[in-house]
Amino acid sequence: MLTFYISLIILAIVAGIIGSLLGIGGGIIIIPILIFLYHINIKEAIGASIISVIATSSGAASVYLKDKLINLKTGMFLEIATTTGAISGATLLGIINPIALFYIFAVVLILSIYPMLFKKEDKEKKVKNDYLAEKLELSSSYIDNDGVEYKYNINNTPYGLIMMYIAGFASGLLGIGSGVFKVIAMDNIMNIPMKVSTTTSNFMIGVTALASSVIYLIKGYINPYLALPVMAGIFLGSLIGTKLLRRTSNNRLKIIFSIILFIIAIEMILRGAGLL
Repeated sequence: MLTFYISLIILAIVAGIIGSLLGIGGGIIIIPILIFLYHINIKEAIGASIISVIATSSGAASVYLKDKLINLKTGMFLEIATTTGAISGATLLGIINPIALFYIFAVVLILSIYPMLFKKEDKEKKVKNDYLAEKLELSSSYIDNDGVEYKYNINNTPYGLIMMYIAGFASGLLGIGSGVFKVIAMDNIMNIPMKVSTTTSNFMIGVTALASSVIYLIKGYINPYLALPVMAGIFLGSLIGTKLLRRTSNNRLKIIFSIILFIIAIEMILRGAGLL
């Protein structure tokens, strides 16, 4: 039993580091581990994952806010579309065939890799605020690993909102983490620097997971003996991830994120084919 908890915490730490670095939450990593390695019931695995996402968000958000890496105003604004999408997805559960959606989202993820890897370095881009970003004062600045503060503007806000709605829809309908789509929306579409995209996504998924956790708690899907060690490992991993993020360049983050995107896309294809 002791070996079980030690190994679980170690793997949760790894998931927390990756989730914190990339803004995708540790859930998308820890759920397959719990199901296939430890043979945990899928509902309890998702319940532990939701608690862990809150831990990731809480552990990282406090540090990222202090370092001005989270765009709080933009995150709360985009959360409106994500929440609406999640409600729509949950409502249509059982009506729309999820198998086709797994394949569609896998293609979207793979297509997102190219522009992420080959577009200009964030600091070199000359982005002009669009009407919404200007009106709502969404642009901000962040301090990079070189200690210099960089200002950035935001555009394509309406398209970013559409992608956020899709992110929430996917989360509500398929039970998958929407952090990946949030980062794609902010980095690829709205031209928000990668570091700010991942940290703001970290903050946003915590807000979404908090609402979901209440439902899972009421339904009895949260096993404290499983959720607590996972949460402890994820929380510790997220704190380590925040330290690593400060030393990691935007381009390096994009390479790591692209690799994770490809792995998740393959996972979606396998789930669509009924092999997972």
